[in-house]
Amino acid sequence: MGIYLDHQATTPMSETVKAAYLEALGTVGNASAIHQAGQRARAAVEDARSRVAQILGCEPIEVIFTSGGTEAINQALKGAVWAAKRRSGREAPTRIVTTGGEHNATLDALSWLSEQEGTEIAYAQLDPEGVMDLDSLEELLAHAPTTMLTSLVANNEVGSIQPVEEMARLAGEHDTLFHLDAVAACGYIPLNFHALGATAMSVSAHKVGGPVGMGALVLSRSAPDIQALHHGGEQQRSRSGTIDMAGAVAFAAALEHQDRRRDTEVEHLRAMRDYLWQGLSAACPQIEMRGSQDHRLPGNLHVTVPGCEGDVLLYLLDQHGVHVSTGSACQAGVPEASHVLIAMGVEYSHARGALRMSMGYSITQEDLDTVISAFPAVVEKASRAGLASG
Repeated sequence: MGIYLDHQATTPMSETVKAAYLEALGTVGNASAIHQAGQRARAAVEDARSRVAQILGCEPIEVIFTSGGTEAINQALKGAVWAAKRRSGREAPTRIVTTGGEHNATLDALSWLSEQEGTEIAYAQLDPEGVMDLDSLEELLAHAPTTMLTSLVANNEVGSIQPVEEMARLAGEHDTLFHLDAVAACGYIPLNFHALGATAMSVSAHKVGGPVGMGALVLSRSAPDIQALHHGGEQQRSRSGTIDMAGAVAFAAALEHQDRRRDTEVEHLRAMRDYLWQGLSAACPQIEMRGSQDHRLPGNLHVTVPGCEGDVLLYLLDQHGVHVSTGSACQAGVPEASHVLIAMGVEYSHARGALRMSMGYSITQEDLDTVISAFPAVVEKASRAGLASG
């Protein structure tokens, strides 16, 4: 697998989780069936739901299993808007407050709501470290009634942890529902849904070493009803569809495994992140760290390299067996700067040279020495290639 520094894209499944997943896959029965096989499957689902709730600091009834973080986010945002229109009429105004640095699962869902439902989308400012500006947020919430505030717990690109408790306080003062995208944060910082004060929270299994295609929306039992994305069975609160029993079991096992490692190894992960930054910045002093210096995910290192394309850096590192991510998207073959960095006020040309290195708990200093050793030659070659036109 080489040196894998892309855990925020997906985290490899441990042998412990694989074993739990394979055992669950051998269980026959639809969890909605009333015969014994179905009831055994239902018992496994409800046990997994309770275990997930224990880790996330919520009640089992508040856990709605989904096909992943993207569905959970769409369910929260669209469901809240549709429920508001159902209560007040199709022409009733709806409004969501967010930032320009959210994951595309949020931004694209909001764009759809704006185009299809006429929902007003208001953007709070990000500071230069990628943290929501609370004065900007308060001003927006005071300006007009707001259906929902949505924010990342920690930015999936630059790793900055957001002031969630203050956001929750402001949302409460303005009678606004509050959704948290905790996909990037889950497994790396403590998450207690009730203590955070949110209405809803989205998480994903494969970001913590579970299977792709499984996630959850945590929805407060005291929250007003939200409308479902899917209809055809009402197998769960606000969601229809046969529950992926094996996926739920594996998700619970992955959360528990990741939580145990976080309890014992998070300081190691922080130390490895800092070691990598010290080595890279010493080898290439022109690079810049992006995101919060003090309040960031323990395994996240996000840098920009002036005069380089992030995609070129990625391909060159990949040739050395080092697997990283960029902050850019590529549409029709034209590289684009990270929307997160642009929202933070980073100069466009600098934002083009973004790299995200996200480590897991198994990372070693030997691995990072290999990355540090390869980095200067990679930067030199990428600098010679320069920036693509566009």
